[in-house]
Amino acid sequence: MPTNRLNRIDEEVKRALADIIRNDVKDDRLSAMTSVTKVDVTQDLKFAKVYVSVYDTDKKRQASVDALNHGASFIRTRLARAVDIRRVPELTFLLDDSIEYSIKIAKLLDDVKNKEAE
Repeated sequence: MPTNRLNRIDEEVKRALADIIRNDVKDDRLSAMTSVTKVDVTQDLKFAKVYVSVYDTDKKRQASVDALNHGASFIRTRLARAVDIRRVPELTFLLDDSIEYSIKIAKLLDDVKNKEAE
């Protein structure tokens, strides 16, 4: 169970990564509609899973995640300058499709509601 301290670190890293990805990462494969949705830092601060959401085509979504993983060492260096923590974690970027999934579920529920109304 994450502690309050770990939750604060997660949020601070999330905020800093969003800023770094938006302003510092210059990769043609990276979509402009990329956002950091969640960060899970391990308790020993060695590793972090960074969940990103990309609002684009499937090909561009995967290319954006690949670009972020390719530039992880650059992003980690920028992160070390942006946050003041004892150890800067190694970053692994993962595609977060929870937003698309929730939109799909909402649409299905609306369809059911409309069929019941008829």
